[in-house]
Amino acid sequence: MTTQTPHATPRVVDADTEGVPSFEASGGDWSDIAEEAARLGEERIVVNMGPQHPSTHGVLRLMLEIDGETVTEARAGIGYLHTGIEKNMEFRTWTQGVTFCTRMDYVAPLFQEAAYCLAVEKLLGITDDVPERATVIRVLMMELNRITSHLVCLATGGNELGATTIMTVGFTAREEILKIFELITGLRMNHAYIRPGGVAQDIPPGAIDTIRESLVLVRHYFKQLEDLMMANPILHLRLKDVGYLGLSGCMALGVTGPVLRSAGLPYDVRKANPYCGYETYDFDVPVAQSADSWGRLVLRVEECYQSMKIVEQTLDRLQKMGPGPVMVEDKKVAWPAQMAIGSDGMGNSLDHIREIMGTSMEALIHHFKLVTEGFRVPAGQVFQTVEHPRGELGVHLVSDGGTRPYRAHFRDPSFNNLQATSIMCEGGQVADVVVAVASLDPVLGGVDR
Repeated sequence: MTTQTPHATPRVVDADTEGVPSFEASGGDWSDIAEEAARLGEERIVVNMGPQHPSTHGVLRLMLEIDGETVTEARAGIGYLHTGIEKNMEFRTWTQGVTFCTRMDYVAPLFQEAAYCLAVEKLLGITDDVPERATVIRVLMMELNRITSHLVCLATGGNELGATTIMTVGFTAREEILKIFELITGLRMNHAYIRPGGVAQDIPPGAIDTIRESLVLVRHYFKQLEDLMMANPILHLRLKDVGYLGLSGCMALGVTGPVLRSAGLPYDVRKANPYCGYETYDFDVPVAQSADSWGRLVLRVEECYQSMKIVEQTLDRLQKMGPGPVMVEDKKVAWPAQMAIGSDGMGNSLDHIREIMGTSMEALIHHFKLVTEGFRVPAGQVFQTVEHPRGELGVHLVSDGGTRPYRAHFRDPSFNNLQATSIMCEGGQVADVVVAVASLDPVLGGVDR
């Protein structure tokens, strides 16, 4: 619950939250605050929490004005991880853009890849031409990535509260899935695996059985995490009624994902505006009513179980359909997807090089032009959303008809969710700030871009 500060003005309380004080904070620079404090003859203590990683993934600066142990004002300072990714994408081909956007939220890279490629495919008008096998693989990879992302949130959040065992178990479970990512994409993160038109390559032989075996282990680790967290009285005291953000606050700030669902609204893009065939999968959208840090923790655990349920369905579909194309047939768009790999697992095999160099000069020329120049995308603009582990991820692409984006902009959920920091922290204790921020689970690579 927040308390009124010199820079907050009361707001009309909704009928469903009657009796709960609600306040609206106005902006202003710290120099203005200092001048006002001097004019009023007040003494204020301002503490910088950061720039560091206070339960975040990336560098965040929190500026806290405190009265004893109580936080009277909280502001977030961002920009320490600015990489200029969106601007850089304007100077690379449409396919090369995948390599950039996968590095934004590096805890959940496959969601940026999927959203971006879905948007490019809309502009090209080839959404229905993407092979079904490629679409199922995309869902498989995204749901596995959702689990790893939530595991990082639970593990690091537990570690910040002094529960090192939660961190070790969480990261051990995550490691099992990162091995799957490496098996399929060749990399543990920043994969650039999902490409416009499909995916870079099919899953290797034996991958389905390997994933099934890994899921058994992951479920085992989740049982351990539940035993460590759900009945822990210290965790209950630290998380319950801390970082409160009601439904009206979420709606006003554009907060989505587990934070919104913890306030009781079952909004999930996979259900509200399905993509990649999510409407054909059987899964539930967990919700809570507590609107606090504890509710978000429980929600994320339940979401992981729902993701495992979807993963099992994708494995059944892949096994049933058997091998097939994973890239669109249009060679003017399709990045080479089924190339033979060298014996060391890197680069092209000698047989493949002999094929394109010795027997198909046209294929070599086409490959060269496609890689160096890229394909052209019809002029227009598109907006595509997906359900990211942290909320609704939006991609706005503008094409001028060339071989690279005229503009690429991402609505990263962490950026919007981070706006709730002040309303969640003000009126609470300094120690509760870390809990509140951890429950938001912001990744600053996505915030700063």
